[in-house]
Amino acid sequence: MLKVIGFAEHNDNKNQALGVATMHHHQLLILFALLVFAFGLVSRFAERNSVTGPMVFMTVGILGSSLAFGFLHVTPDMGPVKLVAELALTLVLFVDATMINRSVFAGESKRIPVRLLLIGLPLTMIFGTVFGVWMFEGASIWAIMLMAFILSPTDAALGQAVVKSEGVPLRIRQSISVESGLNDGIALPPILIVMALLGAEAGEHEGAWLGFVIKQVTLGPVVGLAVGWVGGKLMQVMADKGWTEETFQRLSALPLAIMAFAFAESVEGNGFIAAVVAGLGLTAAITSQDVKHQVQEFGETEGMQLILIVFLIFGLAMVPVAAPYWGVRELIYAVASLTVLRMVPVAISLIGSRLDWQTITFIGWFGPRGIASVLYLLMAVAAIGFQGFEQVMSVIVLTVAISVYAHGISATPLSHRYGQSRPTEGH
Repeated sequence: MLKVIGFAEHNDNKNQALGVATMHHHQLLILFALLVFAFGLVSRFAERNSVTGPMVFMTVGILGSSLAFGFLHVTPDMGPVKLVAELALTLVLFVDATMINRSVFAGESKRIPVRLLLIGLPLTMIFGTVFGVWMFEGASIWAIMLMAFILSPTDAALGQAVVKSEGVPLRIRQSISVESGLNDGIALPPILIVMALLGAEAGEHEGAWLGFVIKQVTLGPVVGLAVGWVGGKLMQVMADKGWTEETFQRLSALPLAIMAFAFAESVEGNGFIAAVVAGLGLTAAITSQDVKHQVQEFGETEGMQLILIVFLIFGLAMVPVAAPYWGVRELIYAVASLTVLRMVPVAISLIGSRLDWQTITFIGWFGPRGIASVLYLLMAVAAIGFQGFEQVMSVIVLTVAISVYAHGISATPLSHRYGQSRPTEGH
């Protein structure tokens, strides 16, 4: 009889826990829907006053977390958080890859993104690692490298006023946009390798980490290329026949990205690398600019909703977990990451580019840390956990949080000021 009662009590407790979790999920959905609708109503007014979507959603998340009013309890290890993060990262990587335009890399004036990606990005990773080793004595070198690598990709979405401003010369806007669109994909393989090494250090994949990494970085691209190329060819053929509506051309981005991810993961390849290569394969297979445009439109509209909910989750789940570990050293590294550790590599990469110091400083400052860093952080938490890596994880959270506000607030006034300083330069 006691066993029966105990079993009933266990079920009651379990059902109560499930009920609380479901309630939190519903509250999160309601909050997100209200925020998207409300911000949409005043989005143009907000943009004119240097208030960005990520800034609003992250702030509301922080206010709703245990750091403030505590009306929502969301943790990084919750199933929906992992699902949203994986879906958002897969789509962001896929759509970014489809936006690569080879003409951007043609001609002398178009080589700025190449310099930023092939020289500036690796130098940012190296400088970030060296500075981290000096700042955080005793921390694992692989953990410091992971922190530096995750904080290397930039996010132009946090400074949309820069890439939209007619006052900023076109080639500068393009350079910042192309850099942020590609550096997340370039940074992914080294991030995965370091995560595998950390896993091996902790006993996971012990003795077989090299084989694990090789599978991840070889099978992923193969599967991604197959999905992207075949999908792109089918889309082009059906579009030529007039069988496909534009609405479904736009919707094709999500299923192709998901198929690339899922197929790659099912054969032990890396789904995120597959998503990048699938986007490249799709772009190579599709010859119609109209069809390409429809695919890209999905990422710029519907995909934005995923990005905004990630920033809401970031404020709700990651900031409260990381805040207790913030100190002077963490703040110094975060500020350095957004300034000298970014701006010096940019300046070095642009030596000989004939750009003036104002332009180099402008490009260097507008290297916000946003969606890629957040998603890679959530991916790292899911893979290796937060415990044992509290310091480096908290630095990433602090850097992104500062960047959301600093780059969001400064984008409009600095773009206006920079544009006024060169009235005769062609746009």
